[in-house]
Amino acid sequence: MEHHKHHNHEKRPEHRVEMNRSGHDHSHAEMDHSDHHRMMIEDFKRRFWISLILTIPILALSPMIQELLGVEWIFTGSDIVLFALSSIVYFYGGWPFLSGLVSEIKAKTIGMMTLIAIAITAAYFYSSAVIFGFEGQTFFWELATLIVVMLVGHWLEMRSILGASKALEALAELMPNEANLVDGNQTRKVKINELNKGDIILIKPGEKVPADGIIVEGESDLNESMLTGESRPVTKTVDDEVIGGAINGNGVVKVQVKGIGEDAYLSKVINMVQEAQKQKSKSQRLADVAAKWLTIIALVVGFGTFFTWLALGETMAFAMERMVTIMVISCPHALGLAVPLVAAISTSISARNGLLIRNRTAFEASRKITTIVFDKTGTLTKGTHEVTRIVSLSSKYDERELLKYATAAESPSEHHISKGLMRKAKEEKIDIPPVTDFKYNAGIGVSGTVNGKKVQVGGFLLLEQLKKSVDEDKDEGVETKVFAIIDDELIGFITFADEIRESSYGAIKTLHENNIKVSLLTGDNEIVAKDVAEKLGLDDYMAEVLPDQKLDQIKKLQAKGEFVAMVGDGVNDAPALAQADVGIAIGSGTDVAAETADIVLMDSDPKDIVNLILFGKATYRKMVQNLGWATGYNIIAIPLATGFIPGLMISPAFGAALMSISTIIAAGNAQLLKGSMKN
Repeated sequence: MEHHKHHNHEKRPEHRVEMNRSGHDHSHAEMDHSDHHRMMIEDFKRRFWISLILTIPILALSPMIQELLGVEWIFTGSDIVLFALSSIVYFYGGWPFLSGLVSEIKAKTIGMMTLIAIAITAAYFYSSAVIFGFEGQTFFWELATLIVVMLVGHWLEMRSILGASKALEALAELMPNEANLVDGNQTRKVKINELNKGDIILIKPGEKVPADGIIVEGESDLNESMLTGESRPVTKTVDDEVIGGAINGNGVVKVQVKGIGEDAYLSKVINMVQEAQKQKSKSQRLADVAAKWLTIIALVVGFGTFFTWLALGETMAFAMERMVTIMVISCPHALGLAVPLVAAISTSISARNGLLIRNRTAFEASRKITTIVFDKTGTLTKGTHEVTRIVSLSSKYDERELLKYATAAESPSEHHISKGLMRKAKEEKIDIPPVTDFKYNAGIGVSGTVNGKKVQVGGFLLLEQLKKSVDEDKDEGVETKVFAIIDDELIGFITFADEIRESSYGAIKTLHENNIKVSLLTGDNEIVAKDVAEKLGLDDYMAEVLPDQKLDQIKKLQAKGEFVAMVGDGVNDAPALAQADVGIAIGSGTDVAAETADIVLMDSDPKDIVNLILFGKATYRKMVQNLGWATGYNIIAIPLATGFIPGLMISPAFGAALMSISTIIAAGNAQLLKGSMKN
């Protein structure tokens, strides 16, 4: 079993759990990876127990231990027995470190394996030489206890690293193995990897959804909490999208399969989380550099101490013991783990809570945010946009006709206005005619041909563009208004109202308590934007902003020295999201990754943004604590190990114990992050 694989991997946990075409079965390589890791943990455990058992007779046969106990257990060949047992411990127990040395030298990156291997090798060969006649004293018992402590340290450390990948495995495990394929009038069970795009599958109450798709029949409440962080079940009906891995409620639905294998939403989520876990942020690179320097310092100080003690007339055994202790105590394990483990755990926890980190550097930088810009009122409000009034301004078209034409023109759009119109038309039982020549003009409106007539639907900006005006609306309140223009005649308007989300109030309050300013930069009209800004106590708002103007506004804020986070839905906000210091995309449904965003929120709840920033701060704190601990411990421990400080001398095994404890503290501290993510 090659230990170095763990160690190259340890600097950058890449716990990968991928899917093959089925969207569920882990690919062989990836299963091997996780199993390989578990087998290595078992391997370390086995090596530890065998070495520990052999260490007991080694201790009993050591002259120094006998002296302490006041006994004399010497028999013919006892020193040969001591040598034989120690050789087994050195070669069997020390094998992971020795093979690690070879791989580090091959990779030209000397590190902790090199230090441990040099230390145990020097101790072993020196003691062996003493057995065969070289003048001096053996320290086989120190060697054996040193290897035992090293093995237990590594074993515990690897177990905590494996914990970081479990969230990813949990995500992958969400997918069921089988699906009910609708075949004519009956259904039959098939394996997930036998599904094809376009197949119809039946999902019974309480079953997991086996693949992404669109409901073609039935309605039900689906629980998507493990995927989106949204705890309430979501009601889905015909034409709604469902995500593979969600749990069906009490209804029976038929779903047309849309995404399988690598195209499936869950695969995308898992791949994004893995990519983020592999990325090195600034803190991680800093830790790597520190670990490399610590290795060099340990080697220099170790050999320096060895030759200094010899020059001062000390015995070879004493000088060797000091050198071994220094190399062992200063192994940069805690440093090697300090940051990657925190990174892996934070990425996994975030994914479970509906936050997908795509850029670790931006995530760590979220602690520096001074201004958050919300692109849409829909993030702070419920974004449902229900129709409140339909007002006809033309004798040719009554309210029903107005609604029919406006809904038809908007129907290909994904906008919440379109969805609101659809709901109203359904309620009024109006048949929607098809639209051709559909065009979407960002921020202005839509146009198309319905029943041979040219129809345009949009807000005040559309009216301005067409040089049309409308009489003052005496009933106007806080609402969004769209106008319908047929064959260049303004025929009326439809208004929509939106409610502020309950969680927005608390979120804005928390952001203000953290000295973060909140701005609204929206394409909505002045009245709506002003109302939302006033009710929530926002610091600033700008209404009727076109997508290309958003980028300039972000630049202006940055020019004033603000560290800006932008929250957008990623469709027309790509340039602004990319420009912002931290781009946060609201990923709704399956178009999960707005490519330009650093962080994707599955749900559009503002409290997730607060969670993100607070969790970013907690993550950074953990990294700093671990780095501080790992370097601070060495500043104290290395001088003690040299033996130059009178009255303070550390034995190699005690040094190894300190080193292992230091590593376990760093790993344990990283695990504490799990408690800091508020649900």
